[in-house]
Amino acid sequence: MGESIKVRLTIMSFLQFFVWGAWLITIGNYCTKTMKWDFSEFGAIFSTMGISSLFMPTITGIIADRWINAEKLYGILHLLGAIALASIPSVNNPGTFFWVIFGAMICYMPTIALSNSIAYHVLKNHQFNIIKSFPPIRVWGTVGFILAMWTTNLCGFKTTEGQFYIAAVSAVILAVYAFTLPACPPQHHNLEEKNSTKEVITNAFKLFANYKMAVFFVFSMLLGASLQLTNMYIDTYLEGFSKFPEYVNSLVVKYSTIISSISQISETLFILAIPFFLKKFGIKKVMLISMLAWVLRFGLLAYANPSDGLWMIIVSCIVYGMAFDFFNVSGSLFVETSCNPRIRSSAQGMFMMMTNGVGAILGSYISGIVIDTYFNSGDRLNWTGIWLTFSVYALVVAVLFAILFRHKHSPKDLADISH
Repeated sequence: MGESIKVRLTIMSFLQFFVWGAWLITIGNYCTKTMKWDFSEFGAIFSTMGISSLFMPTITGIIADRWINAEKLYGILHLLGAIALASIPSVNNPGTFFWVIFGAMICYMPTIALSNSIAYHVLKNHQFNIIKSFPPIRVWGTVGFILAMWTTNLCGFKTTEGQFYIAAVSAVILAVYAFTLPACPPQHHNLEEKNSTKEVITNAFKLFANYKMAVFFVFSMLLGASLQLTNMYIDTYLEGFSKFPEYVNSLVVKYSTIISSISQISETLFILAIPFFLKKFGIKKVMLISMLAWVLRFGLLAYANPSDGLWMIIVSCIVYGMAFDFFNVSGSLFVETSCNPRIRSSAQGMFMMMTNGVGAILGSYISGIVIDTYFNSGDRLNWTGIWLTFSVYALVVAVLFAILFRHKHSPKDLADISH
């Protein structure tokens, strides 16, 4: 029975990120190459993930904490999201495109936090150690993301509307599957004190009154911007080498999405190493390692190319796994052990709001404007300058985090999460 529960959560994780991987990395090529919109317009479109994450994860977290089973809400959101995704190909101007994909993101972004909450709830109910059990389940989400990227590339959809149809179909499958998951009822049903909705919201935002939590959420925002930058531009960057005669027939250009998927393959390795690193170094050092990994990733991309600089592209993709996993997964576990059970879904939603919300908006809008203003000559982009700018940004964030985030490693933290 226990192992079958893990398998069911694994399928959920796989489909959750398959939906996203089908279009997230390739939408840049669709918008800037196929639709021929400029980078500031694309930045606005990509920011829909951030805008929706400002409020939807928190709202749905509160709903799941108070009124409706998390797995049912999860299924409803994916079904509505599928409808929006299937509508995207009918749009041919950036203004309308913004609102349609915004609708899709309103439905999708909160499901990331909900999937974490569902997994934690089910694992705890079946007496599993979350530290040991959750990473192997979550790693299959990365596998789903990778296979979706490969599907989009190999089917010839990385610059076409086909990527959105793949995402829509997989979202429908996940929506149906969600209703078969174990029940995850609102937590107040299991507590003697039934707080008001206003109190749940107030308590969630009171987390900012705690210095450590406030600093954590601020740096979640800043790291969310780094993640947004690499998701927005990596495939466009690799595809851009096609403008150079010596690289036009290179594997990097033909299979840019598959090459960039090395980043997600790396995730599958680093996510399994998280329990060891958390136990050995503690949450603060693991997060700091993540930030320094972003510095290295961007720095390598600044000087890479498809021939003698191919190793830089590959190493930067490998480093991505550490940069992404070490903050996002350890951050989620940090929230899980630092918050009252009554507001954990809300707190997870707030974590998503800061990373994929505020941080994503800043990363999308500001980077698009900066690129168009300083690094876009009209014919070619100065990718060396772009990536070096991003690298310096990540370095400043890392230094500030090391100074300002006060958290001492304690084995008790991990023990609290496990129970």
